[in-house]
Amino acid sequence: MTPFLDDAIEVVPLAGGTHHTAWIATQADGARYVVKATPGVPPDMFDAEAEGLIALRRSGVIGAPRVVAVGPGHLVMEALNPVPGFADTVFWERTGRALARLHLIRGSRFGWSRDNWLGPTRQVNTWTLDCYEFYARYRILRYLREPRMEAMLDASQRAAIERICARLPDLVPPSYPALTHGDLWHGNVVSMADGSPALIDPAISWNWPEADLSMMYGIAGMVPGGASPGLDRFFAAYQEIRPLHPGWREHLELLHLRELLCVLFQTGRGWARPRVLTLIQRYG
Repeated sequence: MTPFLDDAIEVVPLAGGTHHTAWIATQADGARYVVKATPGVPPDMFDAEAEGLIALRRSGVIGAPRVVAVGPGHLVMEALNPVPGFADTVFWERTGRALARLHLIRGSRFGWSRDNWLGPTRQVNTWTLDCYEFYARYRILRYLREPRMEAMLDASQRAAIERICARLPDLVPPSYPALTHGDLWHGNVVSMADGSPALIDPAISWNWPEADLSMMYGIAGMVPGGASPGLDRFFAAYQEIRPLHPGWREHLELLHLRELLCVLFQTGRGWARPRVLTLIQRYG
């Protein structure tokens, strides 16, 4: 029996999930919950996700759903609201400012107290003092050691990625360890009842702030219909609170390599590989 699901008066499947099945479960008292239930997942997966949601809520600067119940194969949390469209610049401005405030929360080292998950892939969060070592070893090179990547990237391409990692100090300004969501694409942004932004599906760690931004920047180039006013305003509003280094667009493009490698590793999707190869040609 899955809590809050079997005794609901209405259960509606949620669309858009890539790796898990989720529903909106309405109880007799009118309360609505999101129930994620996936058999056979690693026993710590949903517990790690719940820990990330709690950390985001405790930050006090951005919303996240309240965790109601968690177990080895399920996670139950309060149901929030979908985001407005990308044309709603006010919402995305609020999101940019809230994320900037989150990224101003500093830790003493990079990593997290436990590993967590990007979909079905374990995210390694070993404590590390050096920003470049952490990002290279645990966010990029870890994918090159996976046997299935040999079928997607040949030896020369993998060697080029290793060279990029060695050159990171010359390519990207250093970072302090910030509280980061870890999987920040627009599908993981939702809305609280008052219209303020909230985040779901975290892979939280103390990491480069620009690592979160790199995913949003990468998505910006994939929005149907071209440039998005909402995402343009997101970045402008973010910089009102936390200005970025000159050349920040190139920095975000390069740091997006982590997400591209993760997608390629998980799915083998064709759209990720050409973008990896472009970065290899430019920086490797």
